[in-house]
Amino acid sequence: MVKRIGLLTSGGDCAGLNAALRAVVHAASHNDIEVLGIVHSTAGLFSRPPNYAILTPERCDANMLRMGGTILGTTNKGDPFAFPMPDGSKKDRSEEIIEGLRMIGVEVLVAIGGDGSLSIINRLCKQGGIPLIGIPKTIDNDVGLTEKAIGFDTAVDVATEALDRLQPTAASHDRVMVLEVMGRDAGHIAMSAGIAGGADVILIPEIPYDIEKVAAKITEIRDGGRNFSLVVVSEAVKMADGTKSFVEYADGQKRMNGVGAHIADHIARITGAETRVTVLGHLQRGGMPSAQDRILASVLGTHAVDLILQGKTNRMVGWTNRRVIDVDIEEVVHSCHCVKVDGPMVKSARSLGICLGD
Repeated sequence: MVKRIGLLTSGGDCAGLNAALRAVVHAASHNDIEVLGIVHSTAGLFSRPPNYAILTPERCDANMLRMGGTILGTTNKGDPFAFPMPDGSKKDRSEEIIEGLRMIGVEVLVAIGGDGSLSIINRLCKQGGIPLIGIPKTIDNDVGLTEKAIGFDTAVDVATEALDRLQPTAASHDRVMVLEVMGRDAGHIAMSAGIAGGADVILIPEIPYDIEKVAAKITEIRDGGRNFSLVVVSEAVKMADGTKSFVEYADGQKRMNGVGAHIADHIARITGAETRVTVLGHLQRGGMPSAQDRILASVLGTHAVDLILQGKTNRMVGWTNRRVIDVDIEEVVHSCHCVKVDGPMVKSARSLGICLGD
């Protein structure tokens, strides 16, 4: 019988993480399992002693459902298998993390992460022989073998509200408003928010676009008597030269950003329309989670503990066909949930007259 589990959040933050933490803690407590919350994800395991906090139901009350971010903190940089050192070299520090988990007596690790972080943690646990349960979270909704991941619904709500707010300004100034949303490998946010927010053009990485066709759609709308257009662009959409747009920050981190301005510039040059760009960025990650994200996080968190009680590990919990499931985490890290180009969302967008650039 498992008596102590480790719990961490890893990768980029999103709405609903605290709801998932709360669910794991409450379900574990009801079954006399102690929960050690690992602070700042795998980075907390480099410390000696490891940086953790004992999580109890009293500490994880209902207020956590409403909180954005993660009370444990997280990290999305510093691959432990090639960790950047001060002298510029890379060092394999994976054994330090494994040793940290053993030092605090973790019998099973529950990791809440996206495709990248779950892949790294799965590799760590395999190397150290530590049983693992994964819980999917990502605003991009690109984790494989689950229809939904924690954080996606809230991100779509934020992007949809942005379109709602951009539309009156676009109409007031006869403009084309371009909204750039997150989506590193998949265009789920752009597609869902675009449909919900009445976009005229949606560009996603799964569907190559022709800027002339985008411009033709804008001209068609203007010729039809409407003085504004709304365009939603996923950050992973390629520019005219076939590359993706990145910005590099002072710490050396590179992040996708800027393709919205590229698209807007081309639209203005071809059509003569006045364009403006809004990049939502981290606004999609933070803030109070939606009801759907709170529910999903609660269901997946409690089911993670159920799996531990059943003796099932090295699994990821997920949501498919209106039911909670569990799948082999090894299969998850080798798959991706992208927008299906012949799926219902794309078909609906086309039927609504939305231009997808092709």
